[in-house]
Amino acid sequence: MSYGSIKAVWKTTGAFSCVIGLSCLSAIGQAGEKTTSTPLEHAHSIPVLVELFTSEGCSSCPPADEFVRKLDQLQPVAGGQLIVLSEHVDYWDHEGWKDPYSSSALTDRQAAYEQVLGLNSPYTPQLIVDGAHEIHLADPKQIEEVFQRAVATPKIQVRLDGVSIDPAHSDLLCAHVAADGGTGKSSANVYLAVALDHAESQVLRGENGGRHLVHTAVVDQIVKVGKFEMGKEFAQDVKVKLKPGVDLLNLRVIAFVQAPGPGKLLGAALWKGAR
Repeated sequence: MSYGSIKAVWKTTGAFSCVIGLSCLSAIGQAGEKTTSTPLEHAHSIPVLVELFTSEGCSSCPPADEFVRKLDQLQPVAGGQLIVLSEHVDYWDHEGWKDPYSSSALTDRQAAYEQVLGLNSPYTPQLIVDGAHEIHLADPKQIEEVFQRAVATPKIQVRLDGVSIDPAHSDLLCAHVAADGGTGKSSANVYLAVALDHAESQVLRGENGGRHLVHTAVVDQIVKVGKFEMGKEFAQDVKVKLKPGVDLLNLRVIAFVQAPGPGKLLGAALWKGAR
């Protein structure tokens, strides 16, 4: 069974079937369906970071948002754990609708990728895999090849535990991040991403005016928390200030180690609150 047309995937509102590599999953779930989230352990899976640069002001983005939601829900890559991040940029905010999840910092992150990867200009929707590969939703063969390459690439083990709210400060998220030393002598950056597990919007104006949009793993912030030296183990307790009113049960926390640039992903770990 082939991966099939991405356009057909986009048009599927009630179910989704796909094959990437050796993985074949039956069509399940309804569009917009909420699933139960729990802290996850994927000890025998290779983490694959999938970053979607998107905006509620872009009419081409909702199908990509749904595509990423299905990747997250169905985990169709054999031997891999897809860790998705929806990163809402702010350069659409002047087109009639201000995306409530947009961030200039995420716009800057996308611009850095454009420079490092030698791409012409930022655009939405754009998907970057493992900080090193751009995938094109109209090219299922290329998507399959990129994911297969990502799963075949060895990564260091990253561990994320102790995720909680500081008892003395309700706006501080606490976590412990650790990473194995790996091999070599290069250095990398350690990041903590805080994201909303589930988010919805009723868009009133702009290109998506009148649409109800559903998002997965919406990035609130990405914070550099340390420096990783290859050949040395990393272990650190970290604290990140949350925005007011954030519900820990609707959070995802992602720790990842990435080469400077931003560059190649070296390893990642995911924690999800129970909803």
